[in-house]
Amino acid sequence: MSRAPTKRQLEVLVSAYREKADDFELFRQQVASFFTSRQFNTRPLPLVHSVKSRLKDHDHLREKIIRKAKESPIRVDELFNRITDFAGVRVLHLYSQQFPELHRLIVKHVSEGYWVLNEDPIGYSWDPEATAMLTGLGIKCQTKESYYTSIHYVVRPFTNSFLSCEIQVRTLFEEAWGEIDHAINYPIPTDVISCKEQLRVLAKLASTGTRLADSIFRSQEDS
Repeated sequence: MSRAPTKRQLEVLVSAYREKADDFELFRQQVASFFTSRQFNTRPLPLVHSVKSRLKDHDHLREKIIRKAKESPIRVDELFNRITDFAGVRVLHLYSQQFPELHRLIVKHVSEGYWVLNEDPIGYSWDPEATAMLTGLGIKCQTKESYYTSIHYVVRPFTNSFLSCEIQVRTLFEEAWGEIDHAINYPIPTDVISCKEQLRVLAKLASTGTRLADSIFRSQEDS
């Protein structure tokens, strides 16, 4: 097991990020603005409900470096490859049947050369139906013990760029669960058994809400 970085090593890494913060901010804005473009504002119901974005907080970066150092130390020259969520954009939509079109537009944007994928997108899901839909789109799925649910893309403006942005796509129900889970489980997971159990129940309720929303909109389309 690797040693925890010293305070000086941490500050060197944080300073390296601070020097590039303006570049990350510009890329964050560019990625976020893509999801507010006209193609996502379809009628009668927009594909995207809302977009949230941020740059990584310095304290959260220090915590992440310490966690990753348990695997192996992070050098300055590999910082922007080892950590790829300095910029983050979260895309929220109302119900799961909107996702295939969202995915198609993201892939199209990549294929047109505006971004490159740093890695294959990953779907985090514990729900068999959601997993089946994602794998049908060619998205690899993983299950987290916490029942965390979201689809993640990491994009760069071009190959070998030090810039990257993590895009998270999820429904509003999944976002509500995610915000509560984040408050309890991040950056240090809770060891309170009752909280873990209640968060799992809430995850199932969020999934039920998303499925009900799918059913409501499907019923309207069929009427």
